[in-house]
Amino acid sequence: MNFRVWNIYKAWRQKIWLRVVAIACLAVLSVILAQLLAPFVPVLVAFKAGAEAVSQILEILASSMLAVTTFSLSIAVTGFGTAAATATPRATALLQEDTTTQNVLATFIGAFLFSLLGLIALNAKLFSDSGKVVLYLFTVAVVLLVVIALIRWIGHLMSFGRMDYTLNKVETAAREALSARLATPYLGGRAFAGEVPAGSIEVPAPATGYIEHVDMPALQALAEELKGDVYVSEVPGSFVVERGAVAYLRVGSVSDEELERVQAAFAIGTQRVFDDDPRFGLIVFSEIASRALSPAVNDPGTAISVLGRLVRVLTGWNNRASLEPEFQSVHVSVIAPSEAIEDAFRPIARDGAGIVEVQVRLQKALAALRQSVPDAFDKPCSDLAEYALDLARGAGLPSAEVALLRKLAERGKGQASGVADM
Repeated sequence: MNFRVWNIYKAWRQKIWLRVVAIACLAVLSVILAQLLAPFVPVLVAFKAGAEAVSQILEILASSMLAVTTFSLSIAVTGFGTAAATATPRATALLQEDTTTQNVLATFIGAFLFSLLGLIALNAKLFSDSGKVVLYLFTVAVVLLVVIALIRWIGHLMSFGRMDYTLNKVETAAREALSARLATPYLGGRAFAGEVPAGSIEVPAPATGYIEHVDMPALQALAEELKGDVYVSEVPGSFVVERGAVAYLRVGSVSDEELERVQAAFAIGTQRVFDDDPRFGLIVFSEIASRALSPAVNDPGTAISVLGRLVRVLTGWNNRASLEPEFQSVHVSVIAPSEAIEDAFRPIARDGAGIVEVQVRLQKALAALRQSVPDAFDKPCSDLAEYALDLARGAGLPSAEVALLRKLAERGKGQASGVADM
């Protein structure tokens, strides 16, 4: 996707005002169509349809939709606050982008705008009796949309803001981001092991913040112009400081304008986002588990649920290093399996060290990943299993429970035992 288009898409996507504007445009269009279609409605039909009834319906719709919209918005805000308090504030962004919530609220606001515009047009005497019939039909259609939205909203409220709903949203976001990255492990470029060629020119970051996106086509185009290579040292999710290196150029010489073009290829924001940053989803999962394991919450069941979801996300891991690169002159570092395992499980191992039920499930989760994706996760999971054992011993668990954990860790080295228990 073109970088400028991507920035516009990122800024506008999941914005409720887009839906509201779209429905408002439909309301204006309906008023115009009512005028255009009026000549095709016989006067007798207009008389029998009760053309004056549309005004009363629009008044009811306008008054009720304003109240329903205000009430629904307060419910949504309460759901955001509940998710932030019970899960993690980082998960609220996913709830704010919830499609069902935004569609319902936009439908309510749009219905209010439609009724308001209809009343204005009626009071301005813009409609004949035939035109009022057409407006009446549009009004009936809007009422049906509102009824459908209310039914969806009632069903949605049964789960919106609850822990399971938040976990499902985080799991979906993490899985999609990880799948996208694994499909193009080097963002479509070549592998970069971290060794910068001698004589390369450092490209400083234009701002301090988190990298959200890298415009690979722009970097490839510049590399071809300069007849050189670009080495991307910081990928989406990395925190960079102004004037710190984000990339390196292996070229003979480069102008200030060309350096600025490289800098412009990096979108830097104030916080991490889920889209191009699969590690962020794993970190959010571990934050939710850590909060659940805190003494104030004391909810090991949520931490155990998170472990199962992490296994589901990470079992999709695959090694695609043999893919033919699309951007031949751009070299990008890859997410190491050890980084993913540490992001996902290390906080849980630390904060759940004194809870044997969590430690048992943690060892089973690590064993499941070692059995499912041995090429990537055998050593990282083995190292983390030993780390978790050390923490369990230090937390004062009885020797019998430590022995059980040791048995589970050893069993995970060569067998699939315990995977079915997840």
